[in-house]
Amino acid sequence: MTAFLLAHLSDPHLGPLPPARAVELLGKRAIGYINWQRKRHAVHRRDVLTKLVADLHAQHPDHIAITGDLVNIALPAEFAQAAAWLKTIGSPYDVSLVPGNHDAYALSTRRHFARAWSDYLQGDELIAAVGGFPYVRRRGPLALIGVSTAVPTAPFMATGYLGPAQRAALDKILERLADEPLCRVLLIHHPLHSAPGRWAARLRDSTELIEVIKRHGVEMVLHGHDHRHATVWFEGPRGRIPAIGVPSASASSGEHHHPAAYNLFSIEQSERGWHITQRVRGFSNEASPDTVTELRTAILRP
Repeated sequence: MTAFLLAHLSDPHLGPLPPARAVELLGKRAIGYINWQRKRHAVHRRDVLTKLVADLHAQHPDHIAITGDLVNIALPAEFAQAAAWLKTIGSPYDVSLVPGNHDAYALSTRRHFARAWSDYLQGDELIAAVGGFPYVRRRGPLALIGVSTAVPTAPFMATGYLGPAQRAALDKILERLADEPLCRVLLIHHPLHSAPGRWAARLRDSTELIEVIKRHGVEMVLHGHDHRHATVWFEGPRGRIPAIGVPSASASSGEHHHPAAYNLFSIEQSERGWHITQRVRGFSNEASPDTVTELRTAILRP
């Protein structure tokens, strides 16, 4: 059997910001707008993103997963801009998306992503509990399970939350999928475990989510949010489960984040279970990204 190739990128933070009316720059958006103009516009560069996506397409993945934060301060015009960008990535059948906290940045537009990007957020079955989530998409040997942690938060906060209804639905989905011969991949924006100092950006119900995963298991968890390479292992019912984070796909500056990169997972079934190899491709030059290169390879499941 030929290996299935899954690509994962996250947090493109698409720029430039579209023009905004004064009435749209109130509250938290005003802070985000100032932050974008002062420094974030220089970190999240469209030319960097374009080079990374071109390299990704050159690898000919069978499917692409995107784990949120397409927009920055959730201006209405940002969602149309992001919808146009999604079409350059691939068709809704070939691209699976979950939203990030920036996609629900403002109360007034917190549901815009669900309308603007609906084709990329729909599962194969009507099993959703909250706003279309969780969803399940079967692609090749994979079951891609998407959940949403995107909720509006107060200024200077970037936390995520699934809530009891979404967790209960996920529990039932994973229980059912456990009996099927599928490689289960959970897509989520926030990491299951936040690093020290990331309290204001944590997943608020991560403990409860981890308990669900421990009961039924998945083969791996893919997330974004922290703009860093990360692999954290959790115990599952049949062994350890990797939760893998990736840098922002548009990051040109190192600073406290890693430069832009994406992950490629080669997935195939063997007599011992699922064999998963991770390849990391991205920019190694933090100061001025130029060429996308192979950064490293890891065997997640032998």
